[in-house]
Amino acid sequence: MKKIKALAAVLALVMTASVALTGCGEKSPGTDEGKDPETKDPVTLAINVGPEPDTIDPALNSAVDGGTVINHAFEGLMTLDKNGVPTEGQAKSYKISDDGLTYTFTLRDDLKWSDGTPLTAEDFVYSWNRAISPDTAADYAYMFEVIEGYEDGKLNVTAKDEKTLEVKIISVTPYFLELCAFPAYAPVQKATVEKDVEGWATEAETYVGNGPYVMKEWVHDAYILMEKNENYWNFEKLGPDEIKFVLMEDDNAKLSAYENGELSFIDSMPNAELERLSSEKDFYKEGQLGTYYVSYNTENEFLKNPDVRAALTLAIDRVYICEKIGQSGQEPAGAFVSTGLSDADVSKEFREVGGDYYNPTDYEGNLELAKEHLAKAGYPNGEGLPTFEYLYNENTGHQQIGEALQDMWSKIGVNVELVSQEWGTFLNTRKNGEYDIARNGWLADYNDPITYLDMWITDGGNNDAQWSNKEYDELISKVKKSSDAKERMELMHKAEDIIFEEWMLAPIYYYVDTYMLSENVEGFYSSPLGFKYFMYSSINE
Repeated sequence: MKKIKALAAVLALVMTASVALTGCGEKSPGTDEGKDPETKDPVTLAINVGPEPDTIDPALNSAVDGGTVINHAFEGLMTLDKNGVPTEGQAKSYKISDDGLTYTFTLRDDLKWSDGTPLTAEDFVYSWNRAISPDTAADYAYMFEVIEGYEDGKLNVTAKDEKTLEVKIISVTPYFLELCAFPAYAPVQKATVEKDVEGWATEAETYVGNGPYVMKEWVHDAYILMEKNENYWNFEKLGPDEIKFVLMEDDNAKLSAYENGELSFIDSMPNAELERLSSEKDFYKEGQLGTYYVSYNTENEFLKNPDVRAALTLAIDRVYICEKIGQSGQEPAGAFVSTGLSDADVSKEFREVGGDYYNPTDYEGNLELAKEHLAKAGYPNGEGLPTFEYLYNENTGHQQIGEALQDMWSKIGVNVELVSQEWGTFLNTRKNGEYDIARNGWLADYNDPITYLDMWITDGGNNDAQWSNKEYDELISKVKKSSDAKERMELMHKAEDIIFEEWMLAPIYYYVDTYMLSENVEGFYSSPLGFKYFMYSSINE
């Protein structure tokens, strides 16, 4: 992937790669464009964005596939438009105080839940506080840390009346409106949630939302069928009558279903087919803000040694993985925070200012350094180390990368056994720290480097490494409390320095987004954050 100059450049790539697509809201569903004029049967768009989701509770989800489903059933105060810019969603308008610390949102008139009951500002107060509650145990609880009251367990978020929400934040937060468009910030219906805390988001009958589509049917491990939500404020601009999220994990099966016309969209293909597919008109490659990396369980008896982790990190041939396995223009990663994010001086990238922590293209030089680190740790040529397990979820690309890592690590005397799990099991095994080494990946949640860094605070919900560093925690806290752009960036660079002083993860490459989209589908758009948007698409004969 070419170096991307800030988020605007990434978004430009998205638009350039999607020249065949039209903007959202161009098709009116109230006419023959929404249904077949001959039969009036519902027009259904069948797509695949992943297997059975681990969860589609907005507060609990931390996966991109689950987030895409949630974005079709729920909507926050803001939403992202086709350019990735936050725009009004459930909010009709908003005002920001002169000091930048108070946001006042005015909701649209007559907002309703999908069951027809009224939605008010109080629903946001309830939902945001639910997301930070220890009882909820949300991975993204820390995402609300920018709001006053987080540390005390009660957010300074007030419903002034049914249509007015006032939010007090602790410091000037340039990405706050983007947070308000993120799934974790979506409202949930209190009565529905509290009637069945554990199960409300697991069946169509109880999945009450406020977004453009409402769940009609959920056949687990097969498909989720959504239909247009007649209670949605922008109903008249919605696209297909139905969106069918076909739940599949096997890349070969996905491609077969796509080429047979059973699916109109897939975003995961067999690696062996990428060279052939890349020349097709319906193959897209776009910029994406994200890093594919390896997690170490830092509580493991042997992997708690930073030099062992350094050895494993440096022994990876990133160029080989990108060119021979990825085959889509991925860029070898020399750090964790990806390319594409601005620094304090917006003419420069955070990555450009921070630089690399090792040369990601110098495999032979890194291999020698890896051997030195292993010897320093007391395990020359891997002597004395056990066989580690490398955990990954079922996918041809992940498997091939695992096999490559297994071979590369053997060159420094480290033996690794490969273990694959289905998606939902894999997510929970990794989250619970029940692994040695695991495949991982992170896509930015918004346009700020802190989205890569605050996940590693002690006991953070997305801290799969089980890592803890007091100095790091203090730096992240200072970032969240600072309103000075230059100071924030300097603190974040120091935080990333600590990650590589301890070698607590191993970056492999910066993501690109590849997908197949049927040529008769228009109006679809994809975010550099990984989410896919089908709600304003149309299907042409």
